Amino acid sequence: MKKIALIGRSEAGKTTLTQALKGEKITYHKTQYVNHFDVIIDTPGEYAQTKWLGRALAMFTYEADVVGLLMSAIEPFTLFPPGCTATCNRDVVGIVTKINHPNANREAATGWLKLAGCRKIFYVDSRRGEGVADILEYLREPGDVMPWEETENQQN
Repeated sequence: MKKIALIGRSEAGKTTLTQALKGEKITYHKTQYVNHFDVIIDTPGEYAQTKWLGRALAMFTYEADVVGLLMSAIEPFTLFPPGCTATCNRDVVGIVTKINHPNANREAATGWLKLAGCRKIFYVDSRRGEGVADILEYLREPGDVMPWEETENQQN
């Protein structure tokens, strides 16, 4: 699988999405430092929210094949400046989280991610698992066997 670095502000849903992508039980966990997993780099929101720490995010993108800019559908503003994806030499995708929240505004989040330069945008509700398979399929490389395919093979 391609390795993805998840970037977004605090409480955007990066760690929850990480747990969903790994097939783990969803529990609250405050990310205090950069976590490297097999195919996921989960970054603290403070890195995106702080000028001095934001520079470190550039270094972590070099360790990934894909950069995922996360934006919660309940955000009243964006941290991502227009055209910011042009500075990255990796594929950059947008990921809109919390899409089923009563105050969700998918259109605003989508607009901000497009303005940042994201051409591919995923919509997820990590707690329900909605949209998670789409991201996994995007990260899939030839020869990768997905968990749901392993289950099918075991049943046959």
